[in-house]
Amino acid sequence: MPPKRSQGACHDFLVQWTVLVPVKALPAAKSRLVDFSADAEAHARLVRAIRVDTLDAAGAAAGVARVVRIGDSAGVDHDLLQRRPGLNPALAEGARYARDRWPRDGVAALVGDLPALTPGELAGALATAAEHETGFVADSAGTGTTLLTARPAARFEPRFGPDSASRHAANAAALPAGPGLRQDVDTADDLRAALLLGVGPQTLAALAFGQTGSSVVHGNGA
Repeated sequence: MPPKRSQGACHDFLVQWTVLVPVKALPAAKSRLVDFSADAEAHARLVRAIRVDTLDAAGAAAGVARVVRIGDSAGVDHDLLQRRPGLNPALAEGARYARDRWPRDGVAALVGDLPALTPGELAGALATAAEHETGFVADSAGTGTTLLTARPAARFEPRFGPDSASRHAANAAALPAGPGLRQDVDTADDLRAALLLGVGPQTLAALAFGQTGSSVVHGNGA
C-alpha cells in the first residue's frame, strides 16, 4: 500500500483555528462499512482507526490551535457532549462553545472520516480560509462537504447533509484542497480510493488486523 504522503508546504497563519470534529457512537457510526469487516469488533476497530487518523492529522496541522471532539453520546470519547440531536445542531453548539472560550480564533468543522488527510492539506486549506469570511471544501464527489470554516466573528452556518456543497456555496467561498481532505469514507469504494492516496497508520493497522476481504483493499478481481 502507498506510504502516507508528505505534509506539504509551510504556510504563514494570521488566523488560528478551533477545529470541531463530530464523533458518532458505535454501532451507528459508518454503518455502510459494516459488511466489509469480519465482525462487529473489526468494524468498530476500523471506525475508531479512521477517526484517530483524522484527529491526529488535524491536531498536527499548522494553524490549528486545538481540536474539539463533539460526541453524540456519553459513551464516546469527547470534549463536548451535544445537547440537541443532529449533526448541524451539534456543530452549532460546538461553535458557540469555541467562541465563548477562544473568541479571537476561527472555527472550522471537519468531518471525522478522512483517513488519508495530511496535516499539510488541512493547513493549506485553513490558510486560504483565513482570506474569506466563510469557506468550505467539497468532497471528492463534489456534492458533500468535508470542511466548513468561519473567521473570528463571522457567521457559522453548518448545512451538512446530502448535497451540502451547493448549500454551503451559497454564502461561503470554495477552498482549494488536496485529495486527502476531500476523500471522506462512507463506502468500500471510498475506502479503496483513500487507500490509493495513502491512509494513516491506525487505519492500515485496522485493515491488516481483521477486515473481510481483499475486495475492500484491492477491488474485485485484483
